[in-house]
Amino acid sequence: MDAAERMAVDAGPAAVTVRALSEATSVSNGAIYHAFGSRSGLMGRIWLRAAQQFLALQRQAVEHATAGGSTPERAIEAVVAAADTPAEFLMRQPTSGRFLLTVSRKELLGSSEMPDDIAEELRQLDQSLAGLLIELAHRVFGRGDRTAVAVIRDCVVELPSALLLRGRRDPDPAVRQRLAAAVRAVLAVSLQSPVTTK
Repeated sequence: MDAAERMAVDAGPAAVTVRALSEATSVSNGAIYHAFGSRSGLMGRIWLRAAQQFLALQRQAVEHATAGGSTPERAIEAVVAAADTPAEFLMRQPTSGRFLLTVSRKELLGSSEMPDDIAEELRQLDQSLAGLLIELAHRVFGRGDRTAVAVIRDCVVELPSALLLRGRRDPDPAVRQRLAAAVRAVLAVSLQSPVTTK
């Protein structure tokens, strides 16, 4: 898995074939197919491993930011910490971080060859992230409706993608500071009232 991950990062996902991986690792094609079922199964398992590590680090960052109690300031810092996690993950696990950026989850989930168990685990990761976004929305805004969660998603997903991750191998500390400032500024804007349906 480590060899395939490095191959995808260095040469692109298309370079990861069972044959190339067999040549790079001296593991037979048959053993690779036996372990992963298919190339899609291999790529899905690698993506799942990296994503689980990322989400664990993000959860740890949020818990650390809120360890002293529940205050508005700590809630905001929890969102800042969650937004900074992609940069922190790239620093701690550069190959896995780059793999997550190189191979899109949409590409994996759209594969007709993806084993059902891996596809289901990837969907569960989606639910985990959604749960974290709702939790952060409750912490910051006292509500978990679509509008509040969308603001948190902007802070935790969209801003880091725009500021930290595009074309950068190592996140610039100054850019990380700007990201933190941008997140705090977004959270300072009052939310509109939740939409109620009759």
